[in-house]
Amino acid sequence: MEVDFVLLLTIFALAIFVGFEIITKVPPTLHTPLMSGSNAISGITIIGALGVLISAGTEHLWLTRILGLLAVITATINVVGGYFVTHRMLGMFRKKK
Repeated sequence: MEVDFVLLLTIFALAIFVGFEIITKVPPTLHTPLMSGSNAISGITIIGALGVLISAGTEHLWLTRILGLLAVITATINVVGGYFVTHRMLGMFRKKK
């Protein structure tokens, strides 16, 4: 059990460092379109969180529901924010009247 935790913690730490290195290498001109696209993928998180809320049949029902609700709220904020950023970004490329 302890070995599994150490392994998962190591993978998590490596993912943080790799993610940071990848994000810092993205040029600013590509950052907005890439982030708005990845925010739209958070819609999948909403589906998963709703599934957790529906199938919450564990003995820790209140904790599962709270975590599922937090996942739905944060993923929804992420998706809506991604669409607003995309709309604003595309507005920069429209011709002025």
